[in-house]
Amino acid sequence: MHFHGYLWVGDKAEFDRESARRPPSPTPPTDTSPPDVRERYRQATAEWRVTGLPPLETAYWLVKPAALIQGTWDEPKEAADWLGERLAEHAPRFVPAADRDAARLAGRTAHAVATLGWGGDISLGHYLRRPLFLSLAVVACSPNRAHSELECPLARGLRGRRAGT
Repeated sequence: MHFHGYLWVGDKAEFDRESARRPPSPTPPTDTSPPDVRERYRQATAEWRVTGLPPLETAYWLVKPAALIQGTWDEPKEAADWLGERLAEHAPRFVPAADRDAARLAGRTAHAVATLGWGGDISLGHYLRRPLFLSLAVVACSPNRAHSELECPLARGLRGRRAGT
């Protein structure tokens, strides 16, 4: 097992567009469905895999383009350290101010080590100064506990990529 890290910072209104963050229904509309329903399904199918928006389910980061991976680690502590570094980097802009507390951030990092250690995923979100939102995720891969059927993005062509590369 290994872990992939993902980071997204963007407009909170864009983050709130759940249709762009949800996988399309496995049952497509029929030929007799209204044209607007078929068009919305077509757009959702095309958009959801390639958008950098965080998926509603953390494991679905694995179906996004591998170029969105911010780092890959073999050990839970390495992945959690990356998460902690990103939290510290963005903490000065966290709203509310209580989320900036160093002990609180260290606790999140320690929790991440434990969760990743049993193969769980981590997904954190923080409001930054308006209108921005920060989404951080570390996803267990090969296999993912929540969706073991999802193929590792590195198996799709970027084998060997590591943090900072």
